[in-house]
Amino acid sequence: MTSELSLGFSPCPNDTYIFHALVHGRIPGAPEFSPVLLEDVETLNQWALQARLDVSKLSFHALGHVLEDYVLLPAGAALGRGCGPLLVARQPIDPADLPAIRLAVPGRYTTAAMLLGLFAPDCLRFGDSPELSGGPGNLRLMRFDRIMPAVASGEIDAGVIIHESRFTYRDHGLVLLADLGSWWEEISGLPIPLGGIAARRSLGRDRLTAIARAIGDSLDLARRHPAGAMEYIRRHAGELDQEVMRAHINLYVNDFSTELGPEGERAVAEFIRRGREAGILPPPINETSPSIFLR
Repeated sequence: MTSELSLGFSPCPNDTYIFHALVHGRIPGAPEFSPVLLEDVETLNQWALQARLDVSKLSFHALGHVLEDYVLLPAGAALGRGCGPLLVARQPIDPADLPAIRLAVPGRYTTAAMLLGLFAPDCLRFGDSPELSGGPGNLRLMRFDRIMPAVASGEIDAGVIIHESRFTYRDHGLVLLADLGSWWEEISGLPIPLGGIAARRSLGRDRLTAIARAIGDSLDLARRHPAGAMEYIRRHAGELDQEVMRAHINLYVNDFSTELGPEGERAVAEFIRRGREAGILPPPINETSPSIFLR
């Protein structure tokens, strides 16, 4: 396997933990990746819609839009219980009032946006601008790390937060309106699928299988030698302290990250089914549309 593949994942600790060994050439026989791009997950979602990368982390919401071109790999996913997006505000708000307030999500194609649309369908109306100016909708698009400060300052009334924000929102004086991940678990009986690793179907089964195996091996090495990845994780984690980085990894890296397995696949399939049923995701092009999963 000589030709290099493009790869994208987020700078969040769970992704840098998983991919550290792979992108540093520590997995014998693994495919080679170049370029390796670390970007916010919504940027990766947008790139997936453009079919820009060969292999990419993306939100499961975005995956529902690109299944004709990409297949979900069994390793590297962020999926679990007690780890979903949170809806927060400065003060309690009646759920019936949500459609009337200024509310931010961390990207149009994030799982957080789709969960909000399932939880409160009248809220899924976007303004014309990706920021705060203009537009008839009440829902605003903001980079994930801007949402808590914007809620705290009164720039917006509430926001859906992801990643390590679930550990720190109280420090901003914010209150929890709804745990959207727990709500999903209650209505589905399944873990919440947040994001996964997808690859171009055109790479062929053999290369896709090799990529999935290499990601699994990279995660296994990180678990056996966690200290070896910490400098790489810290370099990309911004201002997160050590305790928050470790909490982030412990929450978002689990057995589903090693192998989706039957329960993980059921969760992803149900998430996409409900998204299609709600009109958030497009329906399959035809009855012979390809499987979500690498078979």
